[in-house]
Amino acid sequence: MSKGFFKIPTAKNEPVLNYLPGSPERAALKEQMAQYKSSEMDIPMFIGGEEVRSGNTVRIFPPHDIKHTLGHYHAGDETHVYRAIDAALNAKEGWEALNWEERAAIFLKAADLISGPYRQKLNAATMLGQSKNVYQAEIDAACEMADFLRFNVHYMTAIYNDQPASAPGIWNRMEYRPLEGFVFALTPFNFTSIAGNLPSAPAMMGNVVIWKPSKTAIYSAHILMELFREAGLPDGVINLIFAPGPVVARAVFDHPDFAGFHFTGSTGVFQDIWKTIGNNIHKYKSYPRIVGETGGKDFIIAHKSCDARAVATALIRGAFEYQGQKCSAVSRAYLPSGRWDEILSYLQKDMKEIKMGSPEDFRNFMNAVIDEPSFDKLSSEIDAAKNHPDTKVIFGGNYDKTHGYFIEPTIILTTNPSYKTMEEELFGPILTIYVYDDSKLDETLNVLDKTSIYALTGAVFANDRAIIQKITKRLSNAAGNFYVNDKPTGAVVGQQPFGGARGSGTNDKAGSMLNMLRWVSPRTIKENFVPPVDFKYPFMMEE
Repeated sequence: MSKGFFKIPTAKNEPVLNYLPGSPERAALKEQMAQYKSSEMDIPMFIGGEEVRSGNTVRIFPPHDIKHTLGHYHAGDETHVYRAIDAALNAKEGWEALNWEERAAIFLKAADLISGPYRQKLNAATMLGQSKNVYQAEIDAACEMADFLRFNVHYMTAIYNDQPASAPGIWNRMEYRPLEGFVFALTPFNFTSIAGNLPSAPAMMGNVVIWKPSKTAIYSAHILMELFREAGLPDGVINLIFAPGPVVARAVFDHPDFAGFHFTGSTGVFQDIWKTIGNNIHKYKSYPRIVGETGGKDFIIAHKSCDARAVATALIRGAFEYQGQKCSAVSRAYLPSGRWDEILSYLQKDMKEIKMGSPEDFRNFMNAVIDEPSFDKLSSEIDAAKNHPDTKVIFGGNYDKTHGYFIEPTIILTTNPSYKTMEEELFGPILTIYVYDDSKLDETLNVLDKTSIYALTGAVFANDRAIIQKITKRLSNAAGNFYVNDKPTGAVVGQQPFGGARGSGTNDKAGSMLNMLRWVSPRTIKENFVPPVDFKYPFMMEE
């Protein structure tokens, strides 16, 4: 069914493959991983369509196998940042002039390449470079990345179709222009799909982009860049650079053509950048668009009417999938005293069955944390909890970085709902549980709402419908993505648009039209087919 000028394409979520023993996708993935491990990759920057090698190389290795070398990337400096900005601005006129259907075709082709020949390339790079198990890589690097591209084309078409009304003799139309300047995308390590979406979403709307990925996800970022190039992305539209963050920031945020910032990362970094942009606001041609998804201290609260087995499963999956390195990961839980023993018994059974090791062994549920600084921070917090009077480590608590950065899935039980690990984001496999008195639900909700600066994701578990409604309303500002009887991780593009407020970001909802609207600057055009030729209005006529 057409709407307005254009037919809006239907977007469907990419099916998730199962990778069962003997399946063709499992064989293909293992073959791809073996290929990556057998040769060291030399990874250049991409500036203006050229492969740029600085000669200043940095080693890349799997977090779970730190002695193995996957390759080296060429680190950049300030000259590469300015070169990338110039390349983007040089490409801007031609990219803006390209029909929107042609831009859409490039990214739809990229989505189909992900579904086909690039699927195992992206999955294998994500598994090895970021230490993700096969399922976590599949739902991220393959499915979510393809979903972002297809759904964003759907949203882009809907935006262009949104046109104003026109009175007789007049034609009103809305022109959705790209921003005047370039967009800077600063992307995280934890989701390959986010790393791909942050530069591609603004580019799809006609913008040119400078892309700096996390240094711990450069391996998969390189594959994404190859994907975009094969899909036909013109030179200079997205420029991939590997210069240090402060170096990039100095050049980008001081440039008069800086027009937008697309970010996922820590709250502290985002706030510092916002401050820098504010201090430089007089330098820019326009007010930059600032879009950021930052930290989370995500929660589960269970009511005494809950399904104890479902709560235990949600705690384990929500807290420990991808080693708790999701912005949405459960890291604090409030459980009713009357159901605690039952929930604990299920946790005891399940925690014993969790296997941890290399993602190359498909039996492992957990893998390594991303790097040594993360390992050191997490192990320090575990040690502190072992020795604090308000806490007790009831599961896990061990760690080892001899061969890789392995942290056991750890559960801390606290008598203090304001204990540090209930308040601060750790970004690792550490879950802290506070058991509350069944009769003090309202008091506990107040504590939950005020404990953290974040408001990203949260979940309620209850079978009492009135309680579900009460908690959902009471915590309306505590989470941008709220779940009822489900873990607060695993948002699907087109189904649960993702983002939070408070200290968790600007809540512009990646995976929705709201995000895409941020990358255009509308212009209203009115055309009068029969313009007046007399300044006098009818009321001015003589009687």
